[in-house]
Amino acid sequence: MEGEIGNFIKVWLSVFLSLFYCYAFGKFVPKGFPRLLLIIPVVALFLDLPLHLSTIHLGGTTAFFISWLANFKLLLFAFGKGPLCSDPSISLPRFVAVACLPIKIQQNPPPKTPQFQTSNHQNGHNSNTYGHATTKQNPAPKSPLNYALKGLLLALLIKVYDYKEHLHPNLIWVMYCFHIYFALEIILLMAAALARALLGLELEPQFNEPYLSSSLQDFWGRRWNIMVTTILRPTVYEPVVALSTRVVGRRWAPLPAVMGTFIVSAIMHELIFYYLGRLPPTWEISWFFLLHGLCLVVEIAVKKAIAKRKKFQVPRLVSGPLTVAFVTGTVFWLFFPPLLRCNADVRALGEYAAVGAFFKNVGRAFASRAMNTRRSNW
Repeated sequence: MEGEIGNFIKVWLSVFLSLFYCYAFGKFVPKGFPRLLLIIPVVALFLDLPLHLSTIHLGGTTAFFISWLANFKLLLFAFGKGPLCSDPSISLPRFVAVACLPIKIQQNPPPKTPQFQTSNHQNGHNSNTYGHATTKQNPAPKSPLNYALKGLLLALLIKVYDYKEHLHPNLIWVMYCFHIYFALEIILLMAAALARALLGLELEPQFNEPYLSSSLQDFWGRRWNIMVTTILRPTVYEPVVALSTRVVGRRWAPLPAVMGTFIVSAIMHELIFYYLGRLPPTWEISWFFLLHGLCLVVEIAVKKAIAKRKKFQVPRLVSGPLTVAFVTGTVFWLFFPPLLRCNADVRALGEYAAVGAFFKNVGRAFASRAMNTRRSNW
């Protein structure tokens, strides 16, 4: 574990130096092809760095932060777009934080911005990235109690795993679903808290209670890992919409754009799973996202087709459970097998145990030092 922490420090020092390089030349190199040429080596480096880490939490988190999010933001930066170009006078610390952390600075007051979703009761005219852009308020910040409760539940899940040989396999997989959700939300919260503490930024939440989703559009566009949705829109969705509009017209252009977005998401998830397990891909992850992309395209098309029948709507009490059941079922079928094939569950629990042992040793050392200090004072 000590070697992994050392590698982790080296990796992130490399990240910070690379982003300083991007920040420096971005001041005088014009956007477009010249800036892209200077960014390509950094993109290649960010694809290599996660290979120097082997743990689920440090390696997986680093891969997500730099190989996916940071690289996509830097590619947008090359063409003068994206969050790194939103403020011409952006400082170096803010540039680094926005580039490599899964954060989105919240406007104050929050404006109405295009979102990638439409709720179940909308009739299809207002789709998202996952259809046409809709005008929707950003999710409200959650209370500390909300995060404390999820942290407590995550700790409880980890403890219950000690008895998993007595539990039904399907129940264990349901626990894995909640574990992934709680762990991701807490990791992203820690990144946001770091940015808030160092830079005083107010940040938007990255999850919005996905178990309350009323449709696939609602789940993928407004509730699950919103940072990914935000970064896929300008990098994939909008360019494909622009191209598709010339072929199929503006009304149906979002459909191939949605599919293209899920194809790119599938590729990036395959990459992250390779970082986690270093195993050849079996493409189940790709099929998971292609299936969801296809189903979402059908959902948007149906909403558009029945848009004039305003009285028609599926009750939320029906659509909500169906959506959650579909997502959960496909996760069991296609998402978990490759994750478990690389022993992610066993390795993650071993990492929790190592962290727990570390803090116990620190506590004992602190208590021993305090006791020795008292005896010397006597």
